[in-house]
Amino acid sequence: MKLLRQSSPDPQQLALQLDLFAAATTPASVPMASAAPAAPTAPATPFAPPPVVSNSASSVPTPGKRRIQLGSHLLEYTLVRSKRRTIGFLIGDEGLRMTAPKWVSIAEIEGAIHEKQRWIFAKLNQRRERSARRLQPQMQWRDGATLPYLGADITLRIASGRSAGIEFLEASRELTVCLPADAGEQQLKDRVQGWLQGEARRIFTERLPLYAARLEVAYRAFSLSSATTQWGSCTADGRIRLNWRLVHFTLPLIDYVIAHELSHLREMNHSPRFWATVQSIFPEFQSARKALRDHAPETLPVF
Repeated sequence: MKLLRQSSPDPQQLALQLDLFAAATTPASVPMASAAPAAPTAPATPFAPPPVVSNSASSVPTPGKRRIQLGSHLLEYTLVRSKRRTIGFLIGDEGLRMTAPKWVSIAEIEGAIHEKQRWIFAKLNQRRERSARRLQPQMQWRDGATLPYLGADITLRIASGRSAGIEFLEASRELTVCLPADAGEQQLKDRVQGWLQGEARRIFTERLPLYAARLEVAYRAFSLSSATTQWGSCTADGRIRLNWRLVHFTLPLIDYVIAHELSHLREMNHSPRFWATVQSIFPEFQSARKALRDHAPETLPVF
């Protein structure tokens, strides 16, 4: 899962953003100075190309798209002219989209594609894999179903009874939900979601003070978030919001997000000084950051 940061963030609030729940795009850009006027003589070997890449030189290009030869493969891309001052790359559901100023030549644009081809193929492959996961069956809300909690699966057990209750047994990793015999699926989802949110609040309440003390900062308040594009956010006046969905992941990933947001109380930016601050209280932040990026939204239960 990749973390995204807006190019012009609100100076009063910084958020740890993601393409986990929403964002079907992966942006990048290169300065004009780095756009080569012609293809490199020895381009880097591309990753295994996704379906949008064709091996057939005789096939007809998709209407509205251009093609570029990258080694033994043809890559289709869409070109959009704009007022921006740099060449931009965007990986979306339709493949590669290039944005460039009107005065930039096709040779310069395609030179930039050659330079970034490993990144392009990697992102296209990630999107292909994500699309394949979307086709996999969703979780069935029934007795015996499993869902992730703190990085490991727990088993859902449904018990009928007049009294409503929910209990988690750590030894067996079972979550037992008591519901009326005529309860529907949504009632079950609501009960499980409520329990997970309660666990998230408990864990955040325990972990936030630990990292705040290490950093010697004080946050004003924290609340749960159900945002679809943010793991967390921090305002200049010390208000922190943490996505309750983090409870699906291991404790180190939760701690990383907490350390990230608290570090904004020292540095309201994502500068090298900010990342040094994160590292000072969470040295393994790079591996946690990568692991968080790699988690796919399609693996999480749908409530």
